[in-house]
Amino acid sequence: MSNQLSQQQCVACHADAPKVSDQELAELIKEIPDWAAPVNNGIMMLERVYKFKNFKLAQAFTNKVADLAEAEFHHPAITLEWGKVTVVWWTHAIKGLHRNDFICAAKTDALLDS
Repeated sequence: MSNQLSQQQCVACHADAPKVSDQELAELIKEIPDWAAPVNNGIMMLERVYKFKNFKLAQAFTNKVADLAEAEFHHPAITLEWGKVTVVWWTHAIKGLHRNDFICAAKTDALLDS
C-alpha cells in the first residue's frame, strides 16, 4: 500500500480535520516501515533518518523533499547534516497525524528511487 500511498495527493487540511485513529495508525504505519511515530511536545509525528555518503548527496535529497513539500502544499521539518537528513511529517493545523502525513512519508521514500 505504500506504493498506493505514494500515488495519492494530500487534501486541504483544517484545524477541525480528524487525526488518524489508533486503528488507522496501526495500518498506515505498516506501509512505511522505516518510519517511527514519536510523540514530541504532546504531538505525534512521523520521523525518518536517511543516510548518505556525503553532504552533497544529503543536500540534493533535502532539495527533493522541499520540492515535494511545495508540490503537496504540506511542509515537514527537515534537518540537513553531513551525510544525514532527518524528515519529520505532521499536520500543524491538527497538532498530530493526518493521512496526508503518511502519503508524504511514502512519497519521501519514493524520492530515493528518483
